[in-house]
Amino acid sequence: MAENERLPPTWVESDRVIPTRFARPLLRFTQLEAASGIVLLAAAIVAVLWANLGIFGDSYTRFWETQLDFSLGGFHVEEDLKHIVNDGLMTIFFFVVGLEIKRELRIGDLRDPKAAALPAIAALGGMIAPALLYLAFNAGTDAARGWGIPMATDIAFAVGVVALLGSRVPSTAKLFLLALAIADDIGAIVVIAVFYTDDLSLPWLAIALALLVIIYGAKRNNVRNFGFYWVVGIAVWFAVFESGVHATLAGVALGLMTPAGAYYAGREYDRKARETLDLFAADDSTTPAREQVEHEALQLATVAKESVSPLTRLEESIHPWSSFVVIPIFALANAGVVFADIGLADAITSSVSLGVSLGLVAGKIIGITLFTWIALRIGVGVFPRGTGWADIVGLSALAGIGFTVSLFITELAFDNPILADQAKIGIFLGSFVAGVIGYGLLRIKPNGGAA
Repeated sequence: MAENERLPPTWVESDRVIPTRFARPLLRFTQLEAASGIVLLAAAIVAVLWANLGIFGDSYTRFWETQLDFSLGGFHVEEDLKHIVNDGLMTIFFFVVGLEIKRELRIGDLRDPKAAALPAIAALGGMIAPALLYLAFNAGTDAARGWGIPMATDIAFAVGVVALLGSRVPSTAKLFLLALAIADDIGAIVVIAVFYTDDLSLPWLAIALALLVIIYGAKRNNVRNFGFYWVVGIAVWFAVFESGVHATLAGVALGLMTPAGAYYAGREYDRKARETLDLFAADDSTTPAREQVEHEALQLATVAKESVSPLTRLEESIHPWSSFVVIPIFALANAGVVFADIGLADAITSSVSLGVSLGLVAGKIIGITLFTWIALRIGVGVFPRGTGWADIVGLSALAGIGFTVSLFITELAFDNPILADQAKIGIFLGSFVAGVIGYGLLRIKPNGGAA
């Protein structure tokens, strides 16, 4: 191929109206760190307006209670739309969470036990203190089951706020927050699996584990076909769904089992690339030569694809769908509190709402800061370089933005819609206050000043 010869532009790169005015701006938007948080917030606002504006009547509740019945042989699912979103679609979100945890454990900040110790211990404090604060308001009541609600941190919102602060937050502090949020996700997964599981069916759980063993065996034998894993993965989801363990945890398990290493080393790709380029340079236009070049190019494409780990490929391809489709739909289905059904003033001052909101705000700040201090005091972990205590306190406040997983646990914890709505109001209020406090503390702190 001649040096001055260029490949024709793709549709997205073309000068047509749709790519120029819509596609490329949308792609640029999705690459912003705060973008997923903005979309999530917009979906939540739409849900609240939809649920409360009289012009729509009670269409919000009726729509998400629409029943769907699907059967394929022995496979049968009968659920309403809301449960399909929460039990099915959210599996994609938890699959991405599993991929992120696997990446951090293998090649990220959590791979080094010493570096991972501090955010992991801080995250533990950020789960224990909010749960205890919630129970201080609700122990011994029907609402006590919601103790897990204020434990969660919403990565999208927290990272979005940090992105707004730019260079005022050191890169090491941002990494601390990400590692803390990942450790928080691990804790939330354990809490969901252990404390929010209903009527465990051991035969179905055994089937799910057997299918996971099949996936593990296929992975060990270098089975690379994604189609195989999708089919078996769906079967794992159904078995977990029938077992009584929450079905989304199948996504976590599959994410953790995804290989983090590439099939081909970089030198193999380099060798194949050089061979193919040599054939292109020969510039032989005969039919056999062109066929040879195409054959080598196809082989190179295969080597190029397999030079990237399955974990990275899946995360790159699925993460945008999770952030910009799955999570907004989840917020749309779950954030619609109907204020006409509850007294807003009474709901805000209810023990459930107070427990959730204070857990998210005060619990996160106290728990994360205290456990960070204890970890450093006993010599476990290393304080992030270039980061001061003002950063830690500000980040601990941002960790109180617990939107997505908090809403998810609310749906698991409460069958009573009044308690669920009170918890959601607590989530909205607590997350908003936590975000404002975190942003304010990080905005006014002096730059620099490590501990």
